[in-house]
Amino acid sequence: MKRNRIALLLVPLFPAMLAAQERNTEGPSGDWTKRVHPIPEVTVVGQRPIKEIGVQQTKFASAALKENIALSMADVLAFNSSIFVKSYGRATLSTVAFHGTSPSHTQVTWNGMRINNPMLGMTDFSMIPSYFIDDAALLHGTSSIGETGGGLGGAVKLSTKPAEANGFGLQYIQGIGSFKTFDEFLRLTYGDAHWQVSTRAVYSSSPNDYKYRNRDKKENIYDDEMNIVGQYYPTERNRSGAFKDLHILQEAYYNTGRGDRLGLNAWYIRSNRELPVLSTDYASDRSFENRQREATLRGIVSWDHLRRNWKIAAKAGYIHTWMAYDYKRDAGNGTMTPMTRSRSTINTFYGQAEGEYSIGSRWLFTASLAAYQHLVESADKNIIKQDGNQAIVGYDKGRVELSGSVSAKWRPTERFGMSLVVREELYGTDWTPIIPALFLDGVLSERGNLVAKASVSRNFRFPTLNDLYFLPGGNPDLQKENGWTYDAGLSFAAGKTGKYTLSGAASWFDSHVDDWIIWLPTPKGFFSPRNLKKVHAYGIELRAGLNVALSKAWRLHLDGTYSWTPSINESEPMTPADRSVGKQLPYVPEHSATVTGRLSWRTWAILYKWACYSERFTMSSNDITLTGSLPPYFMNNLTLEKGFSFRWADLSLKGAINNLFNEEYLSVLSRPMPGIHFEIFIGITPKWGKKKT
Repeated sequence: MKRNRIALLLVPLFPAMLAAQERNTEGPSGDWTKRVHPIPEVTVVGQRPIKEIGVQQTKFASAALKENIALSMADVLAFNSSIFVKSYGRATLSTVAFHGTSPSHTQVTWNGMRINNPMLGMTDFSMIPSYFIDDAALLHGTSSIGETGGGLGGAVKLSTKPAEANGFGLQYIQGIGSFKTFDEFLRLTYGDAHWQVSTRAVYSSSPNDYKYRNRDKKENIYDDEMNIVGQYYPTERNRSGAFKDLHILQEAYYNTGRGDRLGLNAWYIRSNRELPVLSTDYASDRSFENRQREATLRGIVSWDHLRRNWKIAAKAGYIHTWMAYDYKRDAGNGTMTPMTRSRSTINTFYGQAEGEYSIGSRWLFTASLAAYQHLVESADKNIIKQDGNQAIVGYDKGRVELSGSVSAKWRPTERFGMSLVVREELYGTDWTPIIPALFLDGVLSERGNLVAKASVSRNFRFPTLNDLYFLPGGNPDLQKENGWTYDAGLSFAAGKTGKYTLSGAASWFDSHVDDWIIWLPTPKGFFSPRNLKKVHAYGIELRAGLNVALSKAWRLHLDGTYSWTPSINESEPMTPADRSVGKQLPYVPEHSATVTGRLSWRTWAILYKWACYSERFTMSSNDITLTGSLPPYFMNNLTLEKGFSFRWADLSLKGAINNLFNEEYLSVLSRPMPGIHFEIFIGITPKWGKKKT
C-alpha cells in the first residue's frame, strides 16, 4: 500500500521526463519544437547505403519505441506494421505472423544474437519492453537471409546503442493505469570521451482484473413462476490474470578513439504471471492456480574494429532461461493438489565473427559465421509411478547450430545495384543445401526517388527441440521445412525541405514452403507434429508516411500500412474427411491495416493509433460453425502529452486512452480483451551539471 502511495505522488512528474530526454538529445539549437518534431530532409538517391541493396525492410522511429513505458514490442508491431500480432492480452504470450507464416517462421535477433526459444522456435514479444530497444526493423521475406537463416516469413532485428551521454544523467518515469496497473522506468547514464554506461530498469505489475462481457455464456432471466423470459450475456472479470515483470538492462561501451570499441550488454528478466481463466470455464478461480514463472539472463560482449574501408567484429554471448509452469486444483478438501509441475532450463552459448571489405563505393564484400550451442532440459516432475517414485517425463537434449554467410554487393552506377548472398547452416548433424539470395534495385526516376527492388531466395527451417522430442507427441522423423520466396516492390520519397516529406512503398511477395510442420491431434488423445506437403503464402504490402510543417509551431505526422496475405494449404488431403486443403491457415488474417497520426504544437502533442485485423479462422478447415472463426476487430488508442522545461529539470505529463470506443474483441479464442482503459505517465529528467540560463 505504501508503494502505491509513493507511485501516486510521483505520477504528476512522469511524462515530462520523456519530452525532456528527447530535447536533451536533439542538439543545442534554438526552437524546442523544431528539435523534438523535425521534418526530415528528403533522402538523396545517390547516398543509399550499399548494404541495403534490394532489401525490403520497415524501420521503426524512435518515437514509436519510446511512446510510453507500458508498451512491449508486441504493441509497437501491432500499431506500426501490418503483421498480425496474436496476443492473449497484456503480460501474456504475444507472437507474430509475418508474410502469412507461423510465429516460429519469424527469426528475432537482439544485438545480433538470435533469441528465439530453441524449444518452441518462437519469441514472446510481450517479454520485450520497447524502452529497452533503441533500433528496430522488420526484414521482409528474403531480406532476412542477410541477417540469419530460418526466417521463412522474415526477421525482426532489435538492438541497443550507446546512450551518447555527457556526464551523469537520470530519467525516471511513473505510470498508473486502470486495473491498479503500475509501470516504473528508471535510467541512469554516464558518458565521457571514451565511456558510455547505461542502466535501465522496468517494473510492471497489475491484478489485470478488467471487466468484459462474456459472450461464451448465457444467463437466464426468470419470472416469478420460474419461467425463462429472457437471456443475457453476463459481465465477468478477467480472473487469475495478475502479473509482475522486472527487467534490468546493463550496458557499457568503451571507445578507444582509434577505431576500436568494446561493448557489454546484460539483460535480466524475472516474470511471475498467472494465466487467465478461459471465458468458457465455469470453475471458481479459488479452486485452482495456473501460474507461469520465468527467469532469463542474456549477455553479450562485443568488439568492433573499424578502418576506412574494412571492418571486423566479434561477439560472444550466453542465454540462461529457467521456466516453470504450475497447475494446481482443489482436491475437494481445501488443499491445492499439483496437477502439472513443468520445469525447463535452457542454456545457450553463442559466438559470432564477421567482416566487411569495400572497394571504393562500388563493391562491398561481407562474411559472417555464427555458432550456437543449445542445452535444454524439460520435464513434468509431477508424475508418480505405481511404486511411489517420481517419474520424470520430458527430455534432456543438446544441439549445435552453425550459420555462415558470404555476400558481394555491387553498384556499377548510382542508379543500379545488385547483391548476392550465399548462406549455409548446420543443425545437429544435418546440413542445409546452399541457401542463395539475389537482390536487385534500381532508380527508375530521380524525381521523387522512385526505386524498384526485387529479390529471390531459398530458405530452410529445422524442427524445434519440442517438435522432435516433446513427450508425449514429439516426432524425431520430421523433415526440415524448405521453400522459395520471391519479393518485388517500388518505393518513393518526395518533399520540400522544411515544409513536408511524403514517402511510400508497395511490395509483392510469393512464398512456396514444402514440408510445413503443424501439430495435429492423434487417436491417442494428444497432439503430434507432422510435415504437410505445401503451403502457398502470397500477397501485397503497402506503406505510406507524411510529415508536414503546418506552421512555425504546428507539425503533423501520418503513417499507414496495409497487408493482404492469403496463406493457403495446398497439400494433399491426409484423410477422406480432411477439409483443410485450399483453405487459409488458422490465425492468419487475410487483411490487416494500421494508421498512426501525431499532431504537435509547441510542447503539446496528441497521438492517435488505429489498427484492424480481418476474420481469423481457428480451425484448419475454416469451418465457421460454433467457434471456428473470430470476427474482425478494430483497435483505437489516443494519447495527449505535454512537456515542461525548468532550469533544474525537464518534466513530462502524458495521458493515454486505450480501446477508445470500448470495443469487444478477441485476438485468441476464449480470451476476451479489456475494454476502454486509461493510463497516466509522469516523468522527470534532472539537469545535472548544466548551466542555468
